[in-house]
Amino acid sequence: MSSQADGSPALVGVGILGAGPVTQAIHLPSLARLGHLLEVRHIMDVDPLVAEAVASRVGANFSTSMEELLADPAVDVVAICSPHQFHAAQVIASCRAGKKAVLCEKPFAMSGEEAAGISAVSAETGVPIIVGAMHTFDPGWLGAEEAWGDLPGQVHTVRSSIVLPPNPRFEDFATEIVGRVPMQARDITDPEVMKAMMTGGVMGLAIHDLPLVRRFTPDFAAVEVLHAEIVAPFGYVISLRAGNVAIELRAAMNGTWEPSWEFEAIGDDAALKIDFTPSYVHAGSATARIRTAGKTTVLGPFGHNGYEGEWRKLAELASGRGTPPSAETLLHDLEFALAIAQAAAGRIEKGSIETGRNDSGPVNEEQEISA
Repeated sequence: MSSQADGSPALVGVGILGAGPVTQAIHLPSLARLGHLLEVRHIMDVDPLVAEAVASRVGANFSTSMEELLADPAVDVVAICSPHQFHAAQVIASCRAGKKAVLCEKPFAMSGEEAAGISAVSAETGVPIIVGAMHTFDPGWLGAEEAWGDLPGQVHTVRSSIVLPPNPRFEDFATEIVGRVPMQARDITDPEVMKAMMTGGVMGLAIHDLPLVRRFTPDFAAVEVLHAEIVAPFGYVISLRAGNVAIELRAAMNGTWEPSWEFEAIGDDAALKIDFTPSYVHAGSATARIRTAGKTTVLGPFGHNGYEGEWRKLAELASGRGTPPSAETLLHDLEFALAIAQAAAGRIEKGSIETGRNDSGPVNEEQEISA
């Protein structure tokens, strides 16, 4: 591995495909705290004004072409923050361009076939891939994994509960957003809109916790959605079962003054509860509590959360150290999420979802995805 003039390891050069709010409010602040490891060198966006404005914040090159970014020899690691329909092709192109590692925002594919293609190219090229489900990189979660003993084998109930304001509120706390695209309001009573909201909720919000859920569900392939309901202005309530494990997924994005993101796994003789930091929040980390009879073990908070954790992992992989998530793990995580999204949206097609409205206005599409 090369070094800088002072003998310290050479910085890992970062290129980012897509300069929207996720890049501006999540990745650039995270990378700014890791300037001793990584350096943003190229930002691409189809809007040249956005690309130039965002790149100027970090002194990086900019372009409107994926090919130009991938051809930049200063880019070692590629972060894919574009709309999800472009993810699979861009992951594959980044691997074939000989980059050292790839970060893809979730979901990294929208079908099992796309995911299998990505897995094959990653294996062929040897380029490791990380999916931006940030909770799996949070030291609170990683500490819980090391400390929970035989908990996964005894869990019978898993819960994920999310209460957040709409994304722009926290985006604006993190940075000054340029190029935000206004979203069109849509009629929440339209079955097709409701189906899209449910799919977007699972693949954009619940998906952060689904790799955690799957850790406690050995029979995840046999997932069965028992109930699914839209909550206005945006949210969902989904009850499902995977083997002998009951799973509850709940989310609400509204005008709340106190955001909350909780994950629980409850077993016969032990239980885990994790309080995660909300989306777009950079301070602190998750705090995990493992309870057994007469004892509670508290882990955290730590000095950083999963946003920074995933970039630390990328720097490690790009330097030839560490072990990336297995292709099988990424594929099964995606298959699990897709199965839940499809089954929950199917409930709408059958007319079995009641709209849990708490207002009379249409939903804004920007509320569907939370990074």
